[in-house]
Amino acid sequence: MGTGTIVTVVGARPQFVKAGVVSRALVETGVREVLVHTGQHFDANMSDVFFHELGLPVPDHHLGVSGGSHGVQTARMLEGVERVLQEVRPDWLLVYGDTNSTLAGALAAAKLHVPVAHVEAGLRSFNRRMPEEVNRVLTDHTSELLFAPTEVAEGHLAREGIPAGRVHRVGDVMYDAALHFAERAERESTVLGDLGLEPGRYVLATVHRAENTDHPARLRAIVEGLSRVAAELPVILPLHPRTRGALRDQGLAVDAPGLRVVEPLGYLDMVRLERDAALVATDSGGVQKEAYFFGVPCVTLRDETEWVELLEAGWNRLAPPTDAGAVADAVRGALGTRGRTGQLYGDGTAAVKVAHILARFCGAAGCAE
Repeated sequence: MGTGTIVTVVGARPQFVKAGVVSRALVETGVREVLVHTGQHFDANMSDVFFHELGLPVPDHHLGVSGGSHGVQTARMLEGVERVLQEVRPDWLLVYGDTNSTLAGALAAAKLHVPVAHVEAGLRSFNRRMPEEVNRVLTDHTSELLFAPTEVAEGHLAREGIPAGRVHRVGDVMYDAALHFAERAERESTVLGDLGLEPGRYVLATVHRAENTDHPARLRAIVEGLSRVAAELPVILPLHPRTRGALRDQGLAVDAPGLRVVEPLGYLDMVRLERDAALVATDSGGVQKEAYFFGVPCVTLRDETEWVELLEAGWNRLAPPTDAGAVADAVRGALGTRGRTGQLYGDGTAAVKVAHILARFCGAAGCAE
């Protein structure tokens, strides 16, 4: 087995953000990182622009796996990651979050007895119908190192019987990224001018989760609810490829006045739109947190969220998309609200902590806990 080598598996936009800050921190420790991109987000706007903006190196391996059912996609990723692990023979495999790429990486490593480290461990929505929930639970229970972002997440792992010595509460690496990139986004992003928007005078919406896109009644409720809001305040909707396909397949038109559909955006443009929005409406876990980082109220278009502390602090509210009126009322009701101040996700040094712990377990020199 090699010395001080980690294989990192990423495949989706939120993972690129997290890997961007952790990979930078790993360089300082002397650990060699081999980056594997599964291809789960394959569109140039969903992948290439993120790598460029975040300063991530070109992946050492690109598996080119995208599309297909959960089973087909995960199996192809597992096969590809296994080949890389057999070639590289790393000390550790590092995964992020809760996607099919995450689970495939963890399973491939576990079968080859390569220890797994999981960033963003311990999150639970307690809804096993969500593929993300299955992915995160299985990944946690195959991991040797679990990096929990919050006290709540750490508590979930303890109740599931995971030994405390494996768990490290480090804070949230996405908070690190938000701090690092917010100033750059303000300086470099032109998205507000490009879209003719005024700060604090629009709603930003994102929809991509299968629980919404694959259920016509829920997707219709979201589109019609956002359309009602757009009659009063512009709504910007960067359209995920999954959502675009679902709208097409279900014959749903997004053509209400004030509801602006745009292509998926790069990270800097998204940060700028999140920071200057009057409100964020989303089914994304990462976007919920980013809204909080920038002090923007959020409405989560789901039945539950894994980020329960945002609900408790008053920054977020759930709006199950049962009908258009419920969605529109939730957005209108959250406009202008603010939650409690506090430091829910650490102090902005989560990536450094992750890198140092990994380096220590790899046996790399010159790192601290």
